[in-house]
Amino acid sequence: MAHLRSDRPLPFDELDAVLRQAGLTHRPVGVVDLDAFEDNIAAMRRRTGGLPIRVATKSLRVRSLISTAEAAEGYSGLLCFTLDEALWLHSRGHQDIVVAYPTADTAAIQRLAQHDSARAAITLMVDSRPHLDLIETAIGAASSSTAPIRVAIDMDVAYQPLKGLHIGALRSPLRTPEDMLGLAREISRRPALRLVGIMAYEGQIAGVGNLGPRRAVVRLMQRASSQEILHRRGAAVRAVAGEFDLEFVNGGGTGSIETTSQDPVITEIGAGSGLLASALFDEYSAFTPRPALFFGFAVVRRPAPKVATITGGGIIASGVPGPDRLPRVVHPAGLRFSRQEGAGEVQSPVVGEAAEHLRVGDTVWLRCAKAGEPAERFSQYALVRGTEVVDVVPTYRGEHQLFL
Repeated sequence: MAHLRSDRPLPFDELDAVLRQAGLTHRPVGVVDLDAFEDNIAAMRRRTGGLPIRVATKSLRVRSLISTAEAAEGYSGLLCFTLDEALWLHSRGHQDIVVAYPTADTAAIQRLAQHDSARAAITLMVDSRPHLDLIETAIGAASSSTAPIRVAIDMDVAYQPLKGLHIGALRSPLRTPEDMLGLAREISRRPALRLVGIMAYEGQIAGVGNLGPRRAVVRLMQRASSQEILHRRGAAVRAVAGEFDLEFVNGGGTGSIETTSQDPVITEIGAGSGLLASALFDEYSAFTPRPALFFGFAVVRRPAPKVATITGGGIIASGVPGPDRLPRVVHPAGLRFSRQEGAGEVQSPVVGEAAEHLRVGDTVWLRCAKAGEPAERFSQYALVRGTEVVDVVPTYRGEHQLFL
């Protein structure tokens, strides 16, 4: 019988029994709520104003989920985080791949150069002449092909309202139309390379929530930054496009889809975290994704009243250290990590009234702050619809792939 889609959260009280019936008794366990995942795919598409979304693979790191998202209406292509990853995904059938970050992996560049199909499918990111030199040196005599390596230029769109004040990611050194056009012209003088696109990621908007205690300041900064980017990025793209044919101009992320899609020079959005809706995305006012990724950890101790200890739990997100990088307990409701210990490497005490009802062997369910990084700790995810496990799929780790 076909499953009826549900907009209700996963039934955590029943989930242990559902997983046991499917033979999934080991803890910790990763679970994807497929109804929520598919709702998020559709919700992100509706936010783009018709622009396609290039799937940011680092926010999934599960081939099954990547393929599902890329095949959905309104999605096109992948945005990978390393060239090794891009080559592997290409070998598994993906054909439109942009590597979002520059690479210094000369062995991977040589492998790219040796395969005409990979050359045609994969675009490398550059922001300086040393990147161009490295790519040319690496390919050397690695290939007899005359097809050039595809490259895109990464533009810095961090906000600098005052001298010495930098708000946003420390990415590319290229900030002005003159900077961008200068590197584009340098690429054109190198027959082994071909410029095909531009990327300009506004991390201070896409990656910063605006519902926290400093929300008034954050929102003011984001509005001002958005307007500044609109003018500066637009001028840079027009300058480059005036002399060179561009296939794409990529911008944005899950948190900035609405503002990025209003920029007339943008042709596609890069996004991925909103598909699984990690906990950091609870702090955005413009959209409310459905949490779709959960992790179950076994209770192994009851060391004191109102305290239960789970095995593991310490999946701390990258970025500036702070409480927002910790996982969040979602079930049983009312539990939190101990202030003395936090989320631990091997075990984590959780405290609260709800701990009184937990027994050794019960499961505590967490959401992690970031969506992709936990996949490096799990070999597989269970895909669940309501009260049915419909599949168990490997993560990158489960396929013996390690890219960072």
